[in-house]
Amino acid sequence: MDTPQLCPRFEKAMSIMSQRWTGLVIYQLLNGPQRFCNIESAIGISGRVLSDRLKDLETEGIIKRDVFPETPVRIEYSLTDKGLALQPLMKEIEKWSQDWLQI
Repeated sequence: MDTPQLCPRFEKAMSIMSQRWTGLVIYQLLNGPQRFCNIESAIGISGRVLSDRLKDLETEGIIKRDVFPETPVRIEYSLTDKGLALQPLMKEIEKWSQDWLQI
């Protein structure tokens, strides 16, 4: 009997979303563009790990990094169209967690 194979695209999507903190970073950015320090304090992540996650998400085209040439330089992170397409998924996870999880 043949074993069903996972779709490579689905497997890659799960790999991206299963990285620790990735879902929370995306969820936080659903509120709009934010600076590094705002994301860091909102979700309680270390600066090093947040930096790694932001780089990974930028490489995947899920977030974009905007640098504003001010003094001091201001950097904001926001979701791209690809990242915004995750909003329904994130809202469903939010609803599921409220319906089924106890804290």
